Amino acid sequence: MKNVTIYSQPGCPPCQIVKQFLDHHQITYIEKDISSDMAARDKLVYELGSSSTPTVTVNQEVVTGFDLKKLERLLEIK
Repeated sequence: MKNVTIYSQPGCPPCQIVKQFLDHHQITYIEKDISSDMAARDKLVYELGSSSTPTVTVNQEVVTGFDLKKLERLLEIK
């Protein structure tokens, strides 16, 4: 099983779409709200090198933004 984490924030329509995509494909994920979790925000910026949401990690791979094709490939969704 792949380890999936989504870094999101309230009021982010692309975040909602990515979560719906993951839910639709029954992908279990951990959600980190960067507006209320400063440790998650710091990891997003300093470790993952991203400054936008959604950012999704699949194991060690980082997907920034609304890139459903890359998520399909990394999650092996056909």
